[in-house]
Amino acid sequence: QVQLVESGGGLVQPGGSLRLSCAASGFTISSNAMSWYRQAPGKERELVAHITSVRGSTNYTNYADSVKGRFTISRDNAKNTVYLQMNSLKPEDAAVYYCNSPRFNAWGQGTLVTVSS
Repeated sequence: QVQLVESGGGLVQPGGSLRLSCAASGFTISSNAMSWYRQAPGKERELVAHITSVRGSTNYTNYADSVKGRFTISRDNAKNTVYLQMNSLKPEDAAVYYCNSPRFNAWGQGTLVTVSS
């Protein structure tokens, strides 16, 4: 059974950092693309970051323009976990963040990020 479990959300002040984790089970992330999305109240879910794997060991990443230079997506294949490092957080980054496997159309339950002073 494919399952994604996010963690790491919380309350952070503007300019602060958080690292989100997405633990996968039921499949191997090393050979699959993975994504992070977010959804703020009253807004549509949007793609934040995406990581894909070509030829096994090379990771290609892309980001929404709004987070480029501040967020980094990465994976730890040994832990079967995907991360989203978020730096220089802004109030507009506040949302529920979701992990996604495009191949299996699987979603986690989401983790809430609040950015406020």
